[in-house]
Amino acid sequence: MAHFEERRIGTLTFRIDRLICVGFGDCIEASPGAFELDQDGIAVFKEGSSALAEAELIAACKSCPVDAIQVWGPNGEPLVP
Repeated sequence: MAHFEERRIGTLTFRIDRLICVGFGDCIEASPGAFELDQDGIAVFKEGSSALAEAELIAACKSCPVDAIQVWGPNGEPLVP
C-alpha cells in the first residue's frame, strides 16, 4: 500500500500520511462518515467521503493529535496542520 492516501474534495486536497497515523481515531470521532481504520489500524478515507462538507472534513483533520492528515487549498497552500 502507498505511503500516502490522497483525495481531492471540492477545491481542497486531503492527504493521510500512513507512516504518521497511529490509529487514535480522533478523525473518525469528528467525522464518522469520512474516515475509518483499515485492517492495520490506520485511518483511510471511507467510500462516499467526497460528498461531505469541506468544513466538516477540515475539522476532522485538525483533530488528529499527530498531524497525520494534511489539507491543501486550491492553490497548494497548506491549511492543516
